Amino acid sequence: MKHLVMGTAGHVDHGKTALIKRLTGVDTDRLKEEKERGITIELGFASLTLSDGRTLGVVDVPGHERFVRNMVAGAAGIDLVVLVIAADEGVMPQTREHLQICTLLGIRKGFVALTKIDMVDAEWLDLVREDVRTFLRGTFLEDVPVVPVSSLTGAGFPELIETIGKKAQEVEAGADVGLFRLPVDRVFTMKGFGTVVTGTLASGMVATGEEVEVSPIGLRARVRGIQVHNRTVETAEAGQRTAINLQGVDREMIERGHILADPGSLTASLRIDCLYRHLGGVRKLKNRSLVRLHTGTCEVMARMILLDRDVLEPGTECCAQLILETPLATVAGDRFVIRSCSPVTTIGGGLIVDPLPAKHKRSSAAVLGEFKSLAGAGDEEKTAVVLERAGIGGITENLLIVRTGIRGRELRRRLEGMFGARKAVLVDREEMRVLSHPVYEAFQTEILRELQGYHERNPLREGLSREELRTTLERGDGAGQKIFTMALRELEKRGEIVAEKEMIRLTGHRVHLKGEMEDLREELSLVFQNGSLTPPTVREVLEQFSARKKEVASLIQVMTREGVLVRISEDLNFHRDALEKLREDYRRILIRDGQATPASFKELTGLSRKFIIPLMEYFDMTKLTMRAGDHRILRGRPDR
Repeated sequence: MKHLVMGTAGHVDHGKTALIKRLTGVDTDRLKEEKERGITIELGFASLTLSDGRTLGVVDVPGHERFVRNMVAGAAGIDLVVLVIAADEGVMPQTREHLQICTLLGIRKGFVALTKIDMVDAEWLDLVREDVRTFLRGTFLEDVPVVPVSSLTGAGFPELIETIGKKAQEVEAGADVGLFRLPVDRVFTMKGFGTVVTGTLASGMVATGEEVEVSPIGLRARVRGIQVHNRTVETAEAGQRTAINLQGVDREMIERGHILADPGSLTASLRIDCLYRHLGGVRKLKNRSLVRLHTGTCEVMARMILLDRDVLEPGTECCAQLILETPLATVAGDRFVIRSCSPVTTIGGGLIVDPLPAKHKRSSAAVLGEFKSLAGAGDEEKTAVVLERAGIGGITENLLIVRTGIRGRELRRRLEGMFGARKAVLVDREEMRVLSHPVYEAFQTEILRELQGYHERNPLREGLSREELRTTLERGDGAGQKIFTMALRELEKRGEIVAEKEMIRLTGHRVHLKGEMEDLREELSLVFQNGSLTPPTVREVLEQFSARKKEVASLIQVMTREGVLVRISEDLNFHRDALEKLREDYRRILIRDGQATPASFKELTGLSRKFIIPLMEYFDMTKLTMRAGDHRILRGRPDR
């Protein structure tokens, strides 16, 4: 069953509140000031049971120009509007502005109630009706019923109720992204219950006992109770006027404009990408103009950045980015209204296409192309653009819902198709983090390019350490360890790189020494061969070749990787020929004596303790020997 909300719109003192009271029996002017002044200041709420048994939520909005911000907050959740026009006054300034606001917010169903007919004669009523028809020409209310009524006498109310029922049948269910969102339009305290918030449930559902989050302040609370149309219920669904009793928060913490949502589902931002339409008959809008943004029940000051021009003419549309003074959590597809700062009037509105964008370069063909896809393309193309915008860090499925406005089940179906077509990559199924395949491929290309550059700059080095490569590529763009590891694994599987422990290199890379470097290598080899079992330390070698320290240090690493030199401690490298001979001599002594001590090792080699201890530990490490108390024995059975 579709849950609908009907709202009033119209000029001050045209009888909106009286109409609602006659329809529902509820006086929505609850404030003392409203009673004294005889005008609606705050939003009022009631309910109406239709002939088919459905209950319609009713929102009464203020008509005075000073309270248009309250009107916008109330109109945000309306499915069906009743434009109230007094027969004795006809179309007035707020009649026009309220209709503009309803149009900008995407309301497409409604009718006109021509009130106060008891104050005019038949001839005047016909003239006003004709004037109203002329006023509505070209709007979404052009061909709707215009129902004359008197809230004083009740004349016309049977026809009004019938019209409401028929129009309610025409309302199509709005797009529901599935995330629970309740824009708060009223907060109060009830004795014995605590904090209560009300609003029209924009999407999803909520149940008693669930935890909710107040965005953008990040406060968590538990749902203690729910009421829909003054009836206590266990759950509330999208489209219902809902009151929620919150446990764990004080009244002062929450205000109109906040949003109740599933914990962690919304992310507040200081930037919003939008398609903005400037109303006809208003001033030109310059780039970087300061404006008032109204969306949901919230009002935020914002700077309007025109991305495709410097000045926006009345009656035209453009791609824009709103820079907000305070963070706001919205969802792609949300509607908004823009009002000027001074004088405060409605000047335009539009559609949010990305609630979490980066800063854009103006007049960028690529950015404007993205706007076109986000605003008018199919779900898959829209998803592809958001994935690409998310970069190498990828994006969770939950944030994809927020940034595309596509319901979870449909989005999952689209993603599965994109995985198969290699348009998207699933990084983590548990977290449901997704990555654009073109962005992933570009990242892999960057890995290869970085390795190629490293090899060219360091021809004597076998490769780059895994951690150094990851750090070089990171640059704050969000590439996590999991994505980096996944990219390396795939490149290695394709045979484009070789991963040897912590060292990464291109498959075709080999250290080739030519000319002077080959000669220097021979000199070094001779130094270590002549050193035999008492080779010079690395520091001594570098001092010996002080004019070529960098090349020598690199060559020692190359010769160690090749096995020509064997590193047995931080500063000791032995030529492999010397170690192989010592290994055989040491083995024979162990077979003969059954064991070896530092003293017998010294007797074998004539070396000092500086060399004896590292060498004996080296043979332990290479599995020739093992410790047994204070001596060594041969590991395994000796060959005789």
